[in-house]
Amino acid sequence: MPLDRNQIAKRAAQELKDGFYVNLGIGMPTLVANYVPVGMEVWLQSENGLLGMGAFPKDSEVDADLINAGKQTVTGVAGHSFFSSADSFGMIRGGHIDLAILGAMELSEEGDIANWMIPGKLVKGMGGAMDLVAGVKRVVVMMEHVNKKGEPKIIPRCTLPLTGRRCIDLVITELCVLEMDKHQRRFILKELAPGITTEEVLAKTTAEILVPATVGEVAL
Repeated sequence: MPLDRNQIAKRAAQELKDGFYVNLGIGMPTLVANYVPVGMEVWLQSENGLLGMGAFPKDSEVDADLINAGKQTVTGVAGHSFFSSADSFGMIRGGHIDLAILGAMELSEEGDIANWMIPGKLVKGMGGAMDLVAGVKRVVVMMEHVNKKGEPKIIPRCTLPLTGRRCIDLVITELCVLEMDKHQRRFILKELAPGITTEEVLAKTTAEILVPATVGEVAL
């Protein structure tokens, strides 16, 4: 069965390491905050000026003034701090964030990402995505494998305006986990969701991907 959104987030949380500073993008990536392993210290950063985000609040815990970059109410862990957006982007641009987990509308076979604009639609701006893919040490994408029309989102070349070039390290979808081979500049099929076959992944992917002799299964 394909993974649901929470299972994708749970798999993405396996990329966290103790002591990491991590930025979670708007949308599905924010769910990762709910799956930080017990006993692991991870500092979740938001580009609107918050370091030390916790899980989403219960109704009784909601503080309307405590929000992430997507304007969702959040909680803070012990030791969390607030600062200006300028300082927040200084952390990102200065290479102080270990991992960014983002959503995407399109990915190319070489690891380009388009995730900030659809031509013809009004958007407020690109947000922090371009800074994140340029300044963060490792970039993970979690997304649905196809768009609402059923068309592949992992394609030979992006058709939407790019956020960054050759910057994606890992992709997690409801079907599989793909890891970038930086020498061959192609994604390798590393893991399949339970019950999903390689053929199903290839049928919904127009980009060239590398398929090893043995592919693991997503463990949750």
